[in-house]
Amino acid sequence: MNLVRFLTAGERAHDGALSLAQHSLLGYVDRHPGCRATDVSDAFGVNRSTVSRQLRSCIEAGWVAAEPGPTRLGHPLNLTDRGRTVLSDTVARRHDEVRAGLAGWGQDELDRFVHLLRRFRHGVDTTSAATTDPNDGDARA
Repeated sequence: MNLVRFLTAGERAHDGALSLAQHSLLGYVDRHPGCRATDVSDAFGVNRSTVSRQLRSCIEAGWVAAEPGPTRLGHPLNLTDRGRTVLSDTVARRHDEVRAGLAGWGQDELDRFVHLLRRFRHGVDTTSAATTDPNDGDARA
């Protein structure tokens, strides 16, 4: 639990940046235009009310548009231009933070770090090979 707190410390929205939850939500909607809140809930394995709460703040901020659609099915979700901009800006900032954190590392250190991260990920991966992380392979999420 301390590792999780350490890794996500400071991940609240600030200076126009997205929180980790907002970043994940906007990244998902960006990759799945027209998805619905239930799709997000299923993809991340969280309660629908959690998604609704996060979604409401993103809609109010003008980052996500809930398009007209049958209420019982949920409204199709799409990023607005403002949402694409804030997501892009946040991705660029996080990439800069990673580059800054790795500045001065030698190739051997980088190789070892990648190896240890993969080992860690494999050790905590409790899903089957058929189930993928909705953020896998996407540097935007």
